[in-house]
Amino acid sequence: MCSFKMEILIPIITLSGLGLLFGIGLAFASKKFCVHVDPRQEQVLDKLPGANCGACGQAGCMGFSEALIKGSCSVDRCPVMKQEDKQEVAGILGVELKEAAKLVAVLHCNGGKKVKDRFQYQGIKDCVAANQLQGGQKACVWGCLGFGSCAKVCPFGAITMDDETGLPVVDKSKCTACGNCVKICPKNLFKLIDIKKTVYIACSSHDKGKAVMDVCKVGCIACGKCERECPSGLFKVKDNLAQIDYNNYVACDDCVKVCPTKTIRKRG
Repeated sequence: MCSFKMEILIPIITLSGLGLLFGIGLAFASKKFCVHVDPRQEQVLDKLPGANCGACGQAGCMGFSEALIKGSCSVDRCPVMKQEDKQEVAGILGVELKEAAKLVAVLHCNGGKKVKDRFQYQGIKDCVAANQLQGGQKACVWGCLGFGSCAKVCPFGAITMDDETGLPVVDKSKCTACGNCVKICPKNLFKLIDIKKTVYIACSSHDKGKAVMDVCKVGCIACGKCERECPSGLFKVKDNLAQIDYNNYVACDDCVKVCPTKTIRKRG
């Protein structure tokens, strides 16, 4: 009978000892390897928009909150957050909020359906995919392909395709400058520009004037009239394309009027 009891007791004692040993080990590991979370992070995360668009340069809103706590990122890096929420986050972090200019995505192309196709494209209706086939179907290899990849990746519905022109249209009231359209466009046609700087070049072609006119009547022909006639020195023609120095921007409506192809445009 004694032998039978010992056969039962030994495994019980062994298992109890192992359980105690593992418990002590886990308790030690939990203290040794625990990750201390700053209590402010939950408060900050609660104020973030939850869009997870990545415009701040971090891996979503969680990554942004971690970067804010570490001090490796500033509050103004989030273009989606409301100003009052930014103020509250700055207060939580004990930092001063810098006022940043509101940026809006601008399309540097005016071609669309005004530009003929070089060939009939029958692949996936996607700009990135179409661009992989000889730079796309458009006769202007610099211009918009019109398949709306930018509209598809905009998480705020700020970009829609205009059926009449075949070009994407940006709603500046909805645009948060998240930069998704900038990243997706295979022709690099989008730029984020200060909303107060309304004049822009609606072309991205670096072809010479005759080559531009052969495929697109509304493209920049590098005639230089803008550069010569704008007294502010706002325009420079480089590599067959008019460019604007936004660092020294001066509002100049008259300069819009001198462009013979209406490539210099003004946002409404």
